Amino acid sequence: MVSAGVKKQAYGTWDSVITTDDMTARSVSLSQVRVDGLSTFWVEGRSQDGGRNVLMHHTNFAGSVEVLPLIEGTTLTDVRTRVHEYGGRAYAVSNGIIVFSQGSDNRVYLYDLNNPLQGIRPLTELNQCRYGDFELDLVNRVVYAVCEDHSKGGEPNNYLVSIPLDGTGARNPQLVRVLFSGTDFVMAPTVSPDADKLAFVVWNHPHMPWQQSTLLVADISEGALLDPHVLVDEPNVSVSEPRWTLQGDLIHIDDSTGWLNLYRTEGFNPETAKHNADSVDWRPRLRTRRLHPGNRNFSHPAWALGLHSFDIFDDDYLLCSWTQDGFWHLGTVRIDNGQLEEWNLGWWPTGNVSVSGGRVVILADSATSTATVIEIIGHEVKELRNSTYLELDPAHVSVAKAISWPTRDGETCHGFFYAPVNPDFIGTDAELPPLIVMAHGGPTSATRPGLNLAKQFWTSRGFAVLDVNYRGSSGWSKDYCAKLQGQWGVVDVNDCADGVKFLVTHGIVDGNRVAIRGGSAGGYTTLAALVSSDVFTAGTSLYGIGDIKLLAAETHKFESRYMEGLVGTADLEDPVYAERSPINHIEKVTAPLLLLQGEDDKVVPPSQAITMRDALEAAGRVVELKMYAGEGHGFVKAENIKDALERELNFYLRTWGLV
Repeated sequence: MVSAGVKKQAYGTWDSVITTDDMTARSVSLSQVRVDGLSTFWVEGRSQDGGRNVLMHHTNFAGSVEVLPLIEGTTLTDVRTRVHEYGGRAYAVSNGIIVFSQGSDNRVYLYDLNNPLQGIRPLTELNQCRYGDFELDLVNRVVYAVCEDHSKGGEPNNYLVSIPLDGTGARNPQLVRVLFSGTDFVMAPTVSPDADKLAFVVWNHPHMPWQQSTLLVADISEGALLDPHVLVDEPNVSVSEPRWTLQGDLIHIDDSTGWLNLYRTEGFNPETAKHNADSVDWRPRLRTRRLHPGNRNFSHPAWALGLHSFDIFDDDYLLCSWTQDGFWHLGTVRIDNGQLEEWNLGWWPTGNVSVSGGRVVILADSATSTATVIEIIGHEVKELRNSTYLELDPAHVSVAKAISWPTRDGETCHGFFYAPVNPDFIGTDAELPPLIVMAHGGPTSATRPGLNLAKQFWTSRGFAVLDVNYRGSSGWSKDYCAKLQGQWGVVDVNDCADGVKFLVTHGIVDGNRVAIRGGSAGGYTTLAALVSSDVFTAGTSLYGIGDIKLLAAETHKFESRYMEGLVGTADLEDPVYAERSPINHIEKVTAPLLLLQGEDDKVVPPSQAITMRDALEAAGRVVELKMYAGEGHGFVKAENIKDALERELNFYLRTWGLV
């Protein structure tokens, strides 16, 4: 019996309380949470402001305010770095001094909260360099940074540099000092408590940082780095997030055991060294051991600069976040013996945690809350900023259900299923809901179960959603992540298709109305699925890849060798590149396809979408392409985000005869 006031209406056509305005004007993206004494900082991405990234400052006295004034009284700040194109850590703060990268000109600027009348001052000249991953060293009066130099043409060069905080580097660029070079990439500079050592991570082609990378530590002497010491450098081992304890030990994360576990290196400080304490050279004193070994990951792939999934809580503890079976957790790990204690707060950290004086601030979500900056003091949890102004009744929320299903080759794939939920509607008799399969980008990445309006947009309208963590996704074992090596476009596609068959077989969704959608690498999975599988009756590719050989030749430095491992060969003339490129199999695409693409995309060039559209049209297939001016790899402007969502919804309704 249908409850009073509940309407029977076809799935996919329900009226929803979640509008495209809720996804844009009433929502922001949140990232880069840091604390400095009693102050909390984070970056808000505002689609209603053209995608501008705003640095926010929160205190209990003044609340939350945009902290940076206009540059030279005329220019709005846009706290953004384009290093590696994906960016990441675009500011640092210590003792009220803020250093940041400005998105409009790529220069580095300083603003001192202690002397606001000085305004914003440039630290670098206007040139063809990009900077990010900042680490302030107030003792030596510099900020360390990753510099990506595009001045010489061709592939850019990446260095570790120091930038004077007095602004002299803006007038004399030679004072911006190159501290380390010679590797293809460098990231994660971190200065010791006594400011006499610097740890950082480097790696080289053809590896990505989560495949193989090296941890170095060097003495700082008269502004230079002396004889960097290799602390971790093993074949097929990645290392990330070096961070110094208050007593001068170095914590890092590596995956030498198959999981991203924590390690502690002792001996840098002779006062706490247990071996060779009398040695003048700290290198013989070093001893490294694993903290809390186990089948859990304490970090995630370094797609963006500035990973911060753990922090130093006090002399005895680390505050850590970790993922296990697709869910994130928060807790402490003892520095001396690795004992772990979980904090069950009802929140799932997103991998961004920060601590100051026992005050914990993290970016987190939950089954019923979107990404939120929360403060934890003792047992008290306080929400500082939610990513949306929409107050969504839990009755309208489809809660993620973790599911696993068998694959055609006898293994197991994981994902999250969201049933259609709307308290005002039910489907018509004998009808099953249409399904939207979501393939995440990366592909070395993962989807998470926290409340996300981009998924609820669909479920509240009567669509079911299957969010797939296909083999190759992070968050499980290193072996699970490696399943995609040499099999991109095969294993990910099969896992998505097998998930659909699993749901159809169990009578959960309508097998005749199944769409697959994804962005970037997820867009490639979408296109490859339409080529090789008959379970999908519609597809939407957002800035996806149609020709992987062309992408390998055109894409940016960070990912220029990434496909070698995913495809299984560095030889671009190997037939596998043609075989795995959807553009070469247009005749196999029978389902209607929607292509959404930014005109300024530097990661996946617009030519990929245009070529795919032209080929499908020539073959008489149903295809639509929408190009968005001023958009890069991912849409940030409110009007374009709204248009893309509305266009995609209308595309499915027309394709499945629901209008």
